[in-house]
Amino acid sequence: MMADSASELESDTSSLDGVGGCSGPTMQPPSPAQVEQILSKRIDSLQQENKVLKVELDTYKLKCKTLQEENRELRKASVSIQARAEQEEEFICNTLLKKIQSLRKEKEALAMNYEQEEEYLTNDLSRKLMQLRQEKVELEQTLEKEQEYQVNKLMRKIEKLEADTLAKQATLEQLRREKVELENALEQEQESLVNRLWKRMDKLEAEKRMLQAKLDQPVSSPPSPRDMNNGDTAQNLAQHIEHLRAEVSRLKQQLQAAQTEHEEKMAQYAQEERQIREENLRLQRKLQMEMERRESLCRHLSESESSLEMDDERHFNEMTKQHDMSSSQGHNVRPRTVSSPIPYASPTTSRPLSPETQTKP
Repeated sequence: MMADSASELESDTSSLDGVGGCSGPTMQPPSPAQVEQILSKRIDSLQQENKVLKVELDTYKLKCKTLQEENRELRKASVSIQARAEQEEEFICNTLLKKIQSLRKEKEALAMNYEQEEEYLTNDLSRKLMQLRQEKVELEQTLEKEQEYQVNKLMRKIEKLEADTLAKQATLEQLRREKVELENALEQEQESLVNRLWKRMDKLEAEKRMLQAKLDQPVSSPPSPRDMNNGDTAQNLAQHIEHLRAEVSRLKQQLQAAQTEHEEKMAQYAQEERQIREENLRLQRKLQMEMERRESLCRHLSESESSLEMDDERHFNEMTKQHDMSSSQGHNVRPRTVSSPIPYASPTTSRPLSPETQTKP
């Protein structure tokens, strides 16, 4: 506004100068009344402008007062906000410090619990490993004793069966020899009987022809005692022939019974020999199965021992890695101790005992 009024004042002065300058040789200068009238108009306009400027000045003063009041209020608000921010910052710092302290305590407690748990697990695993090794040794000893007992028992059975087999084979050979001898003796006896029978038959035929010749002769005299003796002899020969036939049939029956008995004994001996061979084969298979079972059990025990050692080593490596990570992350964690989770009263042991072993009677 002040710049506008200054520009208007300059324009008025320039217009007055122009009026005066234009009054050259051709135009006449204005009269004093005109000049006074122009000046009075100009004064009125300037007074109005002055009033307007005063009003604007009052307005600006009010605005300045308002702005100053706002500035003071803003300063007060900024001071209060700053004080509140400092209080909140202090409160947050105190809270964070308390949390940090509590976290440090929790970290120390966790580290202590971790060490105690690690020591307890190490002791427990070591105890279990020692127990498993002892059980393995006991099982191996028991297995060896059982296998030795089974092998000795099977060997005794095999030796007994072999002895029985040899004895039965010897008996069988003896029976075969006796059979051959009996067959030979029977053949000789039959041959001798047949020869005697043929001789008797020839003799009887001769006597029969002689008797027939005598019968064909006419009866002139009574029979002599010799003829009666010849008749008795023929009757005796017939009886002897019948007796020999009965003896031959009886010997044949005995031979047939002996052959039947011999065949039955041979079949029985063959069956017993087959049973003995089957029993021997079964015992050999059982011995082979026992040997295979022993080998598989030994292999299983070695595999279980190696797996336990690998698990123990892996667990120890994991615990060591976790301990290294926790020690590298936490600077304020106390160093590792070798104390047990619960004090124990055994000064001779080199390793700490677990709580479970201490609670056991």
